Amino acid sequence: MTGTRTPDVLAGIDVGGSKIAVVLADTDLRPLDRHVIPTGAGDAGYAVDRIAHALEAALEQAGRATADLCAIGVGVPGRVEPGQGTVTLAVNLGWHDLPLGPRLAARFRVPVAIENDVRAAAAGLHARRATGDDADLAYLGIGTGISAGVVIDGVLHRGSRGLAGEIGHVVLEPDGPRCACGLRGCFEAFASGRGIGELAQAAVDAGEATSLPTDRPCTAVDVYRQAARGDAVSRRIVEAAGRYVARAIHELVMTYDVRRVVLGGGVTHAGTPFLDPVTRALDGLRAMSELAREALPPDVVHLLPPDADAGGWGGVILARSAARRTASADAGQAASVGPAAREVTAS
Repeated sequence: MTGTRTPDVLAGIDVGGSKIAVVLADTDLRPLDRHVIPTGAGDAGYAVDRIAHALEAALEQAGRATADLCAIGVGVPGRVEPGQGTVTLAVNLGWHDLPLGPRLAARFRVPVAIENDVRAAAAGLHARRATGDDADLAYLGIGTGISAGVVIDGVLHRGSRGLAGEIGHVVLEPDGPRCACGLRGCFEAFASGRGIGELAQAAVDAGEATSLPTDRPCTAVDVYRQAARGDAVSRRIVEAAGRYVARAIHELVMTYDVRRVVLGGGVTHAGTPFLDPVTRALDGLRAMSELAREALPPDVVHLLPPDADAGGWGGVILARSAARRTASADAGQAASVGPAAREVTAS
């Protein structure tokens, strides 16, 4: 029973290509609970119900009710319009012009803030001082897809079209494999979880000698596991992915002059087998260029632990911002999505 106590639960929801993670915290950012379910397959309407069910399950697991909610923050992979709470394009989810914020606000009757998932994670990392007191940082999320979130002078950078940080769709090899966006040779096609799995599967289908599984589709988990065991095909794929990740780190630093590049996402959970090729490639860049040595000091990269929940905590920070803005708004705006989600910064 919640009685008449003031709502004090912030819900951060990280929607990914393979899972929906819900992080619950109180208004002092003390963690309450976490719940994860598969994203599942279905149309956008099904996805809204799936997100809502994940949140309801998390609340029940924490011994809380929907009446305890004071705000919701959701990170979604793709282009969003935070002011309207709309997901305009999420390539890896197949969503187009989905009014996710208004639908969730109508269902739970609390303010809802929607943001690109990696930008939300970047804002959350900065707000929680995950790398210290740095005013600038870039978060490179490497999971089913790849994207970057950049905080400059303490403010989250979105860009004029809301596409800042979509580095996963930068073409690296014009004749490379086709990406989900329709182009060939994108960063995602070589270093994302999906891309790594597809490259491994292509090697298996071509009959290359490998210890990768042949009785089911290959995954990035398979590739990093077999690379650690010395499989030549897997090592080739992860070494190439490491070079591309190192190139992205270099480009983020040279473009934005950020102090730190934080690496996170499902692929990075491989740990040392993931990080070692990246480190070797960064060392190679430093060896070739004095400028690279200056731009890429040894502590430039910060690898998040697998349990960091950067996306979910980013959602919590969005929710806190929405709750604070709504507290100063008229009572009639309490369940709106607009102003509460419009100005999300990393402060």
